[in-house]
Amino acid sequence: MEIILLEKIANVGDLGSIVNVRSGFGRNYLIPQGKAKMATKANVVEFEQRRAELEQAASEAITAAEARREQLQEMVLTIKAKTGGEGKLFGSVSNIEIADAINAAGVAVERREIRMPDGPLRQIGEHEIGVHLHSDVDAVVKVMVEEDDD
Repeated sequence: MEIILLEKIANVGDLGSIVNVRSGFGRNYLIPQGKAKMATKANVVEFEQRRAELEQAASEAITAAEARREQLQEMVLTIKAKTGGEGKLFGSVSNIEIADAINAAGVAVERREIRMPDGPLRQIGEHEIGVHLHSDVDAVVKVMVEEDDD
């Protein structure tokens, strides 16, 4: 299925690229989300007329993501959790708790932007957590998991 990308999609292509994707990915995700259109002659002409507008929106999104990265860069979060013996947590600290702590610190993030490739945190101590703000902008936040005194 040939589509025109209306924004940059990781591992697929840049804004304005005409790419071949699997029909399910295009039909069920990219087109309904407004990230792509079918690559018909009429849609190509329409895209060329809107190219400047779409490029402007993309550059504004990158600028906003870089501003959020600057706010997150030096941030150190402290999360208290109940622990058992030897520094292990009862339960875990997941992306939901980390996103809530970042939002409470004054920077707006969504839980889907938190990247935890090793899964939830299950040990007390200092951890570095990735935050994927845009397809070109990533940040790292230090999270201190401490024992809850209660």
